[in-house]
Amino acid sequence: MTTRSKTRQGLYDPAYEHDSCGVGLVAHIKGVPSRTIVDDAYMILKSMEHRAGVGAQPNSGDGAGILTALPYDFLARVVPEGLGVEIPVAGALGVGLVFLPQDLKERAFCKQAVESLIARHGQQLIGWRVVPVAPDAADLGTAAKLTEPYSEQLLVSASPGL
Repeated sequence: MTTRSKTRQGLYDPAYEHDSCGVGLVAHIKGVPSRTIVDDAYMILKSMEHRAGVGAQPNSGDGAGILTALPYDFLARVVPEGLGVEIPVAGALGVGLVFLPQDLKERAFCKQAVESLIARHGQQLIGWRVVPVAPDAADLGTAAKLTEPYSEQLLVSASPGL
């Protein structure tokens, strides 16, 4: 483990350190889901456009987004339709958004590596769900289109007792 010096050193000055720069948080104090929370989060996201790492093209950047609670009801509906399998009960389902290479061979290699880790840790792969995207409908710049990843959701069932 390494520790960062808290004393001024070279170009480093701890006076300029700040936590959570470019992060906004919206939540219901009692944990109640609400569309209003998403709308408010979107308003914050739009207000932080200057933090999005935009390059020479205003519609190509690092990207930014909103993190929400796991949409269990939605997944319980779309996963059986798309993958033909049922998902485990809420709390036993893990979902990850994975950005993969566009190249099929590279993508297969990456997915196999992830699947090996899942098995090694005693969890069960439910499957991979292709995330529907509409890049032609989005205002993406040329640079963004050339580097767009292939997006899939990884669905994992927790082992008993986890």
